[in-house]
Amino acid sequence: MLLLSLPLWLTASLWGLVSGSALVLGALIAYYKTVPVKVVGAIMAFGSGVLISALSFELMDEAYHNGGFAAAATGFVAGAVIYSVANWLLSRRGARHRKRSGGKQPTEKDSPGSGTAIALGALIDGIPESIAIGVTMIEGGKVSMAAVIAIFLSNIPESLSSTAGMKKSGRSAKYIFGIWLAIAVISALSALAGYSIFSHFTPEVIAATIAVAAGGILAMISSTMIPEAYEEEHDFVGIIIVMGFLAAFLLSKSTG
Repeated sequence: MLLLSLPLWLTASLWGLVSGSALVLGALIAYYKTVPVKVVGAIMAFGSGVLISALSFELMDEAYHNGGFAAAATGFVAGAVIYSVANWLLSRRGARHRKRSGGKQPTEKDSPGSGTAIALGALIDGIPESIAIGVTMIEGGKVSMAAVIAIFLSNIPESLSSTAGMKKSGRSAKYIFGIWLAIAVISALSALAGYSIFSHFTPEVIAATIAVAAGGILAMISSTMIPEAYEEEHDFVGIIIVMGFLAAFLLSKSTG
């Protein structure tokens, strides 16, 4: 009820912070408790399915209805391209395995500058989701609870797996939690920007922006989350992804 009485720009930022706080939660679990790699893989697979469902039935569906196929398709492809290029550049600087829970993440000694690359990689993974939360509030002033819950649920395995890998590569607690706390705050600011900036644009631009976020999220899932899930839980990863997709689909319909 409190959120209903707040200005919409502040409400958007708070929902962004809520979804981003799951990154800190996942980091706490991974840092203080050893989670079996198969469990990490299974959680990552479930989170992938949740996000795929959310971007399909929440983001892309809204983009299509608001701006039509051309705006939605253009934004969707643009989001995938933008994310993939940024991910490629950061991967070359040591961030390729930032989502991996095993011992594949490089140390700073092995790859100077990889710590910064990993931090930036984690940042570009989370920004599209947060912007999407803010942009979806423009039409009607109401947040998509299905999208917020889906992003929250997917953020936990993302940071859980990444933190496990960071810890194994010898990165400090200050570095690890500094990253996730910073990204949680940036998530709030990104949701605020998504609402405040794009609320002044035409429905077609808003639709394209939502689709850009969706394209970036799908590219992120394909290049970072699913590979980790498959490597650790390859026998049943398909089934687990389907279950995550179904859970988010039911959530979308029940909150819609």
